[in-house]
Amino acid sequence: MSERQLAMVMDLNKCIGCQTCTVACKTQWTNREGREYMYWNNVETRPGKGYPAGWEELGGGFDGSGALREGEVPSVSAQYGTPWDFDLEAAALGGEVAAQGTPRAGPNWDEDAGGGEHPNAWFFYLPRICNHCSNPACLAACPRGAIFKRPQDGVVLVDRARCEGQRYCVAACPYKKVYFNAKSFRSEKCILCFPRVEQGLPPACAQQCVGRIRWVGYLDDEAGQVHQLVRRWQVALPLHPEYGTQPNVFYVPPLPGPPRFDAQGKPIPGSARIPLSELEALFGPGVRKALATLEAELARRKAGKPSELLDTLVAFRHAEMFRLGAGSGLVPLGRRGVKSLDPGR
Repeated sequence: MSERQLAMVMDLNKCIGCQTCTVACKTQWTNREGREYMYWNNVETRPGKGYPAGWEELGGGFDGSGALREGEVPSVSAQYGTPWDFDLEAAALGGEVAAQGTPRAGPNWDEDAGGGEHPNAWFFYLPRICNHCSNPACLAACPRGAIFKRPQDGVVLVDRARCEGQRYCVAACPYKKVYFNAKSFRSEKCILCFPRVEQGLPPACAQQCVGRIRWVGYLDDEAGQVHQLVRRWQVALPLHPEYGTQPNVFYVPPLPGPPRFDAQGKPIPGSARIPLSELEALFGPGVRKALATLEAELARRKAGKPSELLDTLVAFRHAEMFRLGAGSGLVPLGRRGVKSLDPGR
């Protein structure tokens, strides 16, 4: 049990799918040495198969009794997608775009494909990182005790000195956010940029987000915006809470959007473009209350009344989105597991 829990909130109403967060993570942590196929941060289009493809059908997490559910290790070729180099000269001559042949899967494979049919097509973006769960299935599944939560901030890390690459953690994570490095024969995952956090800096994905969709702070910091969004207003919800891992990455669900149109091109009163069932499948039964709160606050603002919630979500001041500084309870580098965690920068 950690003393405090660092958490992240993402507002899906503001995500534009630009992948700046993905590039920030990839260039800093996973662009070499067996990590080429890894995307510790990725942005998926919903509905879609996601990354790795079909991750929601690969098991993991806990059942209703608290026992680990059986899970699968995704295939690099079929579900992650083998990394490839673009051969633009060959493509210009009508050949394959990928130098290694036709790829079958990859990150953003079904980007912007969406659901529904014209004129009622719809989609939204879902950025995903490790959830740094309070009840991590990866930790429970590891026979070597190589996965642990840092007591000072709840960040879930892999002790590379203890890991033997057995991949039980990969199968156990229901979000499939633990990866196997075939070169080092170790499991690796998002570290929430803890070296940055220890210097009072936000994770790279949050710092570089052009849409200002990410807040980072401690859940017990009642003055912080993360606490306000998750606990006070209850508009930020965990992804697939039924997996039983108690995730600490939360999402403000997207508003249902404009009404659908009938066969004559007229709007259908009371309808919504994004099906509520899709949102409830992702974020649980709290979606209805969260959306009602958001819509009520939007109505207040349209009526010329102030809204503290909307002011928070707009994020007028970037620096206020991150509360990581003095009094955060951080410890210096060199404590248990940190020296063996260097991802090889």
